[in-house]
Amino acid sequence: MAYQYPEALNRLVRELASLPGVGQKAAQRLAFHLLGKERAGVVTLARSIVDAHDAVHPCPRCGNYTDQPLCPVCTDPRRDHSQLCLVEGVADLISMERSGSYQGLYHVLGGVISPMDGVGPEQLALHSLEKRLREEPVKELIMATNPTAEGEVTAQYLAKRLRREGLRITRLAHGMPVGGSLAFVDEATLDLAMSGRRDL
Repeated sequence: MAYQYPEALNRLVRELASLPGVGQKAAQRLAFHLLGKERAGVVTLARSIVDAHDAVHPCPRCGNYTDQPLCPVCTDPRRDHSQLCLVEGVADLISMERSGSYQGLYHVLGGVISPMDGVGPEQLALHSLEKRLREEPVKELIMATNPTAEGEVTAQYLAKRLRREGLRITRLAHGMPVGGSLAFVDEATLDLAMSGRRDL
């Protein structure tokens, strides 16, 4: 008969394996690592996960994560309120911020259009985006979706849907690798992509 883990260990491995990017083997390694830690360290980790889950929420304006009513980017008076950069997720926003090449505001879409995965425009944060375009002094909309097939389709769809008088719509230049992700692009490449953005 095959060896069976204790049920509590099986549950831990299943939960860890449900995290993005964590496969079965990695989940087992993480579970064994956690079992080998002092109880106090495990309790601290568990408490930090619960605390973050309870305290951190999407910014109601842009979708960035924050523990305040609005995120620090939205409340920074030095930001350029005439520029709005559309990103797929918060990890992409953080990468843009690390590059230091952009000083405008953001809007987190919450993904990209992907019919194969059952994701259409209605699953993205478009109603709040359109509300911002009506109410805020945005003059340039920067499409910073990743240079994947889905990212390109999303950028083209949004450019058509959001085009209006007085609004410049640009796309990050392709100094970025096709098929790559903003979250893993170095700052210099992001800086080049931002400075070389083009009209859509």
